[in-house]
Amino acid sequence: MATAESATAEALEQHRRELTGYCYRMLGSAFDAEDAVQETMVRAWRSLDRFEGRSALKSWLYRIATNVCFDALAGRERRARPMDLGTAQEPLFENLAELPEVTWITPLPTPEELAEQRDTLRLAFVAALQHLPARQRAALILCEVLKWQASEAAELLETSVASINSALQRARATLATADTTAPAELDDETLALLDRYVAAFEAYDIDRLTDLLHEDAIQSMPPISLWLKGRDDIFTWWFGPGIGCKGSKLVPVGLVNGMPAWGQYKPDPDAGGYTPWALIVPEVSEGRIVELTFFLDTPRLFPLFGLPPALPAG
Repeated sequence: MATAESATAEALEQHRRELTGYCYRMLGSAFDAEDAVQETMVRAWRSLDRFEGRSALKSWLYRIATNVCFDALAGRERRARPMDLGTAQEPLFENLAELPEVTWITPLPTPEELAEQRDTLRLAFVAALQHLPARQRAALILCEVLKWQASEAAELLETSVASINSALQRARATLATADTTAPAELDDETLALLDRYVAAFEAYDIDRLTDLLHEDAIQSMPPISLWLKGRDDIFTWWFGPGIGCKGSKLVPVGLVNGMPAWGQYKPDPDAGGYTPWALIVPEVSEGRIVELTFFLDTPRLFPLFGLPPALPAG
């Protein structure tokens, strides 16, 4: 019995990473996705006696995960990025306002199992998905991202193929209106560009940074609602209210939402060394950095990405 249970548990666990990517796209939060997958596994384990192999284990788990996500989304406002909630503002301290964590899209570590799907984990794409009703969102993710047949999605969602195709059509129309810049390939040229950004940011070299950032680049800092549009405003912030970031150290964390990302530690003038400040996730298009997201909730995010609580001096 113990061996059979171990084999079943292993079979369920083989789908955890892929289910996490699915639930993340549905819910827009790495923490909510982890909770949803855990609840999926619990429900699956409890109902194994009713499974009886009537369908593939994978599709059965996705059915459970979809219902878990539907439950989580019921009556809840969609998660968003600062750019979804209002216009860009001037780079002034007076414009800082913090909103609750539940408001925001949060970042997701991108393991190797999800690397081929990285474009559909980009922050802009995940944010655009949140504009869709839950069932449209599920249909689009299943068919467009995970490449399920419409008939398979129809069976999971207990509807007709015609309804799935109609939902896909409406979902595509909604996404077509979203501001999703075509991302660059994660090739040697893009990686070299990001390496130059890290060196320029750590040096706080405005001339080098000017060459790297697009003139219409945007910056956001969740959970702060303020966001900035344009390289000039970004630099006004960095060399004005944000001058405390000068001299920061950046620690790589691998892929986050499909892009290389870093933990930022800024100098601590009181205690010495460096203190956590942000998780930086960039976006690149046409040879320039077009977006920088500084996630400021380091007490929750740094442990998720295996980052230390501080860096020593030197």
